[in-house]
Amino acid sequence: MPSTSTPKQPRRTTQPAAPVAALPTGMGAILHDKGVAFRVWAPHARAVAVVGPFNDWNPEAHPLQHEADGYWAADIPGLQAGTEYKFWLKGENGQELTRHDPYAREVTHSAGNSVVHDPNFDWGDDHFEMPAWNELVIYELHVGTFYAPDPARPGSFRDAIEKLGYLKDLGINAVEIMPATEFPGSLSWGYNPAHPYAIETDYGGPLAFKEFIRAAHQHGIAVILDVVYNHFGPGDLDLWQFDGWSENDGGGIYFYNDWRAETPWGHNRPDYGRPEVRQYIRDNALLWLEEYRVDGLRADAIAHIRNVDGTNDPARDLPDGWSLMKWVNEEVHARMPWKITIAEDLLGNEYITKTPGEGGQGFSTQWDSAFVYPVREALVTPNDQDRSMPAVAAALTKVYNGEAFQRVIYTESHDEVANGKARVTEEIMPGDAASWFPKKRSTLGAALVFTAPGIPMIFQGQPMLADGSFSDDQPLDWAREEQFAGLVHLYRDLIALRRNYHGTTRGLLGQHIEVFHVNDDEKVLAFRRWDAGGPADDTIVLCNFADRGHDAYTIGLPAGGQWQVRFNSDWAGYDQEFGNFESVGAEAEAGDYDGQPFAGTFGLAPYSVLIISQDAE
Repeated sequence: MPSTSTPKQPRRTTQPAAPVAALPTGMGAILHDKGVAFRVWAPHARAVAVVGPFNDWNPEAHPLQHEADGYWAADIPGLQAGTEYKFWLKGENGQELTRHDPYAREVTHSAGNSVVHDPNFDWGDDHFEMPAWNELVIYELHVGTFYAPDPARPGSFRDAIEKLGYLKDLGINAVEIMPATEFPGSLSWGYNPAHPYAIETDYGGPLAFKEFIRAAHQHGIAVILDVVYNHFGPGDLDLWQFDGWSENDGGGIYFYNDWRAETPWGHNRPDYGRPEVRQYIRDNALLWLEEYRVDGLRADAIAHIRNVDGTNDPARDLPDGWSLMKWVNEEVHARMPWKITIAEDLLGNEYITKTPGEGGQGFSTQWDSAFVYPVREALVTPNDQDRSMPAVAAALTKVYNGEAFQRVIYTESHDEVANGKARVTEEIMPGDAASWFPKKRSTLGAALVFTAPGIPMIFQGQPMLADGSFSDDQPLDWAREEQFAGLVHLYRDLIALRRNYHGTTRGLLGQHIEVFHVNDDEKVLAFRRWDAGGPADDTIVLCNFADRGHDAYTIGLPAGGQWQVRFNSDWAGYDQEFGNFESVGAEAEAGDYDGQPFAGTFGLAPYSVLIISQDAE
């Protein structure tokens, strides 16, 4: 860190600070036509200054003046975007501190300097419209490993732009970005934010992120950003004891300084009860949605915002955390109701997605453990007889507050493919993930993701059969896109049916599901999806979870007439090892079956899914 000692003759290329009364509103470094204004919250500081190369790091050159309530501010004419700076503070005990700007939008690196950022950006002809929740298909990606063409560095947002065409062709219309704010070093999942307002330098910084968002929108793809408000740090964290004050060796003004500080990631939980900290987090959420034009936020591990232990134990609840997230959601939905907020709570709490008026937190939707855990269990269990069809049926029919799309469903996410876990294919057959059993059962799971009620999500590399476990130092192998082109085709077909491209599967966009056939002996189940019902709407999904085919398997059908097979996961065009089991359409026969007024018989391959519907009348 540069010295903060005072030179005998400080070099000044700018004018002295202007009176506080002339300052614009805002926090951090506020760029304007004549220079830069600075404002920082440091309630226990005796003195504050802004320092940098522009004043030889001299704290006497540009002192900030105390406004009120612990805020300090000054205006420095002549400074420009790109100027490096930090705040110098004198604490209550006389200690001298040099800190990053908590609101810094750009840094040289996590342990370097803050940088004055110019928020202006040419968005071009950006008229992107967010898809409706029932039309979303999410692809979760990690910027550093999604596409990294230079082996000497992590992937960047500019690198990722090159693969947006692939995602569009696949049918993806939303990407969920794992946390991309500045973290220590160049490799991380992103869940250790050092500077919550600054985009990671190794990813290209704020300009590259805006370029990525603009390009994604041009491809018809929404951008959802993962944000981490359950803890900050722990590394390179200048927020820690920011102005020198703390209690109980705690984190100071931005953190709880008692038992409420405890998290699985250190004693570094923000103080959700302090108005200034609440404002800091609220402003952060709105920054991404308004200035960066992201289309939604996914809030990480919010169980640890509402409860010290991330549980449902009321004795350990944090009411201030609950009310904070409720406030953020209210702000987002009042300003931009078309933007989505996604919660990761994973405890099946329907109040997460209830409206604030109903006592809820007001999230649009939430990751659903009630789907991923039983479905993964059914896929990776070695012996067919041990798979539970009633458990899968319960996973398919789970609903929050009567709204099918208040849950995000998946078989792979960053958490499910690491931390001692692996890709579904790897868990099915470790070391041989590209063999028949993993391919068949993992694609069976993919078919459920795209046909069950909920917002479907896949994790990066899933369509190209990425194996092993996720690691932030192992980029995707894009040669697999060609190697497993047939499976990529399978995902593309599933997404096309999910989004009703062909006008024959409207039911997959609807609210309704009925699991009408559960055969736990043969490990077969069938369900109906519908919106309004009728031809080209009613969609039947027939699933075989066993290594045994059926030449003629009969299930109930809701209507008479011809039923067409729209998708057969055993088609050899998807993989040369697949059996190309004959599964053709059927004429429904009258008669009660499975509680339906008609029945039909279909060929059903081992570990396979059929998607069946009728042509429009």
